[in-house]
Amino acid sequence: MSQVVLYTIITLSTVGVVSAIILYFTAQKFKVYEDPRIDQVDEALPHANCGGCGFPGCRSFAEACVKAETLDDLFCPVGGNETMAGVAHILGKEVVEAEPRVAVVRCQGSFEYRPRTNHYEGVSSCAVEHSLYTGDTDCPYGCLGQGDCVEACAFDAMYMDEETGLPVIIDAKCVACGACVEACPRDIIELRKRNKKDRKIFVSCVNHDKGGIAKQYCSVACIGCTKCVKECRYDAISMDTYLAFIDSDKCVLCRKCVTVCPTVSILEINFPPRRIKTEAVAAEKTSLTRESGKISDNSDSLK
Repeated sequence: MSQVVLYTIITLSTVGVVSAIILYFTAQKFKVYEDPRIDQVDEALPHANCGGCGFPGCRSFAEACVKAETLDDLFCPVGGNETMAGVAHILGKEVVEAEPRVAVVRCQGSFEYRPRTNHYEGVSSCAVEHSLYTGDTDCPYGCLGQGDCVEACAFDAMYMDEETGLPVIIDAKCVACGACVEACPRDIIELRKRNKKDRKIFVSCVNHDKGGIAKQYCSVACIGCTKCVKECRYDAISMDTYLAFIDSDKCVLCRKCVTVCPTVSILEINFPPRRIKTEAVAAEKTSLTRESGKISDNSDSLK
């Protein structure tokens, strides 16, 4: 009986040793080599895992940076140019400095400008409400006001304004990760060029209907009159099915398009107040000029 036990132990030990040897050589043959620079790049990233770079996480983005021939199409919006410069230094590659971006809400459909025609009762989700019907107003393009974009923001850069029913973006906290853009089922949030002092000019409307219909939905909707297109000398404004769009990369912030918009659908944000000369002041100056001319003529005749 003891011999059976001994043979069993020897047999099992032999099988275990042979299996371990086989597994060792198999692991050595099929092992995957990982570039140590991936860990270095991963440590240089902010680890927000927001997906703004187009990858599911910072680790995946680090792997893409190491494997890519150039960093031209790769950018971390949270870390910005400083982080990308560090990544380029680690990999010994060159990186082109990208212009910072910021999110904007292209809708002014507040309670004042876009009256509610019904009351929604259901799940507090823009995606759900959008899939059910046009919303609690007649506008099929405007903000639904359920705050999906705010919930998607991982940086506390957004909040819902109770007075207007619209989301508000805090420029100082926005990292342009694009999470709010993806969360909005109406595509009213856009990443635009971040200018100095956070100044922005954009068409705050996404309604593609004809002017008359759009105006019925919202009093500050774009009506496709093309006045802004004709006024812009920099080819920064284009029309797409009755809707004007301002290219932030071409716009020079001259504000001339704002003054000609009949529905105030073009917003100018963070600009100093305009110096407006009233008609009364202009008329007074004209009158004084004429009077001074008459006095001069009279004095000449007296001489």
